[in-house]
Amino acid sequence: MRDKIILFAMTFLMATPILNAQDDINAITTAAPFLLITPDGRAGGMGDVGVATSPDFNAQHHNPAKAAFSDTQFAVGINFTPWMRELVNDVYLGGISVSNKLNERSAWAASFKYFTLGEIQLTDINGEPITKEKPNELAIDGTYALKLSESFSMGVTLRYIRSDFALKVQNSELRAVNSFGVDISGYYESEEANYGDFNGVFRGGFNISNIGPKVSYVDGGKENFIPTNLRLGGGFDFIFDDYNKVGLTLETSKLLVPTPPNDFDNSVGFAEGIFSSFSDAPGGFSEEMKEFTWAIGAEYLYNESFALRTGYFHESKIKGARQFFTLGAGFKFKSTNIDISYLFNASDINNPLENTLRFSLGFNLGDSYDY
Repeated sequence: MRDKIILFAMTFLMATPILNAQDDINAITTAAPFLLITPDGRAGGMGDVGVATSPDFNAQHHNPAKAAFSDTQFAVGINFTPWMRELVNDVYLGGISVSNKLNERSAWAASFKYFTLGEIQLTDINGEPITKEKPNELAIDGTYALKLSESFSMGVTLRYIRSDFALKVQNSELRAVNSFGVDISGYYESEEANYGDFNGVFRGGFNISNIGPKVSYVDGGKENFIPTNLRLGGGFDFIFDDYNKVGLTLETSKLLVPTPPNDFDNSVGFAEGIFSSFSDAPGGFSEEMKEFTWAIGAEYLYNESFALRTGYFHESKIKGARQFFTLGAGFKFKSTNIDISYLFNASDINNPLENTLRFSLGFNLGDSYDY
């Protein structure tokens, strides 16, 4: 029982902010929720939008299909995101991503993501130290993306997932979880057209991520859904001249897993759970609509070398209450990009990223593609 309580505390803190005790709260929790954390400074500065923004180093997380529209032959991205920094200093999400254009129509991409809960000292019933644990989770994935036309591409991603909360103590019931997930994504980018005083480009995208089987942290215990997630978005780039561009992006997302208490039914498989997630909320249609988050992001880009960003993210109070504003900036020096972002909490509920800077580095290598 003690092991189960520790596990619940870990996964709940990772999945959602700390919630007040209210009768109508019905937040959805999943296994391996670290897969949903936005890892990079660019999206972090625009309210976590990314499914329909222009291609960059971190398309693998937001929309892998964008890799086919990359304007560089080979790109590498490195990310670091502190987690709950106001409480601890050794919990963080880190990762690296790479993408490579095979030709003008196709590309492959891959990424590695690592989340650690830091070092945890375990004690016995008398408070005496037993051992130290370092719970962690990781994911490794690969993508093939192909342009089906001059303006639309699709991507297929396969992901290995490991979630290790197992405790190396006697009679522990917890075990490490190994699983897999699949992403299906699409990206649209129009030709640049003139609209009077400015030119413009329309963008759109979708990503159904982490489609995969249920997992259990305890032998014979409750099976948990991994965070299968739907993201839809659209945007427009205002191109005023060769030096000044403003991009606006609107995005919505929804977890494609059953709403509690339906998620406790072990007989419901992951495929059935995806379809039932649109109609199983106890509160009916109104609660189903509250399971959609929405976000808006803006980016001003000067001379392809300096960027200012801002955004807002909104989640219903009964589904997690994540509501925050973001600011960010980006700098490009030859083939190197640096992105940073900062989050301002707009909710009464604590946010694990409050007062935290997120950092990203990107490297453009190889030849450039000019569409």
